[in-house]
Amino acid sequence: MPRTGSEIRKGIEQNWHEYLSKYANLFSSNEIQGSSPPSVFVGSYGYPKVGIGPMLPPIHGDTQLLDSPEKWIGKNLEEIVNYRLNLVRGIQKTGIEDTGSRFVESLHELAMSSGSIDSEVKFLKNPAPIPSIDGQNAPFGPIGEIKSAKFSPNSSIKPIERAYYDTDLKAEDAVMKLYNSGIEISKIQKCFSIGMFGKNRKLVPTKWSITATDQIISNELMLDILNFDILDQFLVFHFDHLGNIFSVILFPHRWLFEMQEAWHDKNSIGFGSDYENAKGIDHPPTIAGAYFAGKLAVAEYLEKIQKQSGVMIFREIQPEYAVPVGVWQVREGIREAMKSSPQEVFSLNDAIDLATKRMSISKNEWLSHGKMLKLIEQTSMSDFF
Repeated sequence: MPRTGSEIRKGIEQNWHEYLSKYANLFSSNEIQGSSPPSVFVGSYGYPKVGIGPMLPPIHGDTQLLDSPEKWIGKNLEEIVNYRLNLVRGIQKTGIEDTGSRFVESLHELAMSSGSIDSEVKFLKNPAPIPSIDGQNAPFGPIGEIKSAKFSPNSSIKPIERAYYDTDLKAEDAVMKLYNSGIEISKIQKCFSIGMFGKNRKLVPTKWSITATDQIISNELMLDILNFDILDQFLVFHFDHLGNIFSVILFPHRWLFEMQEAWHDKNSIGFGSDYENAKGIDHPPTIAGAYFAGKLAVAEYLEKIQKQSGVMIFREIQPEYAVPVGVWQVREGIREAMKSSPQEVFSLNDAIDLATKRMSISKNEWLSHGKMLKLIEQTSMSDFF
């Protein structure tokens, strides 16, 4: 029997307090030595002057797993939360246009590193641990204001290094160049966040840069997809992880995309969704970064099979997803769904039946909160049948 959200939260809280006890000496000291995965973080509080700095654990060695979301499929929620809690976050207040300071340049070197970097950070005062986890906000390790930081040199990832030194390359082009070189999206996002790309370079808060990177890549893939022939099958894909149930439907139609989310809120169910046609979306999605994360994962699949289609994504967020761990899990979850063997059916109605019957939320509830059937009615029926 799966554990409830409160049971998982209790387990995570227990692990967190065990961590505090294990590394109690860390919080009684104003310095930390360890190996950064490498990891950097840009906050949004106080924008346009933001807190920026490295994240590192109080351990040495290969720590890359602690901040590599692409490698977290198959890990459970407690493992992933503990990866986050192990990373101590140092911050230094910096203006978003101040990308040429020695401190920021040292973070650039850190971000483009090919492996973990031995680091030493001294704080103005002892870093403050998070005493509890509220189950709503993504947890972080302890935070401290940086007095000084030293990073041992390491070899750089060459495609990132080339993009970094090419000051004539637009930021969007740099993102696509690295993506097409096989660089992990999480690495691209970190470099984008700390102002390593483009002509007029600026710091971008991490949570914004994640969505911006997914949006840039998915929009660029769509330029090809809109020229592909239309899919001639009704396909349904599934994947579940971390208390999230994903179903993806592809159906014969020129590009239409809708992503719906539903979550359990005590005795009620909340819904959120957004959609687009071939013109794209002209406003910030109501489901925020999850929208572009899902769109990117499906666009990668359509690029691979060289087809365009209509797309419906259903995401049920179950109570077991007790601690949000980031929008990466939407992108990676749907990527995994698209790697699975799809089930083929004979109609969109059959596809929706199949996609929703495995969920606790009924087909009619999903459809009543979505727009896809209306979107189809507004387009040429000859494209659909």
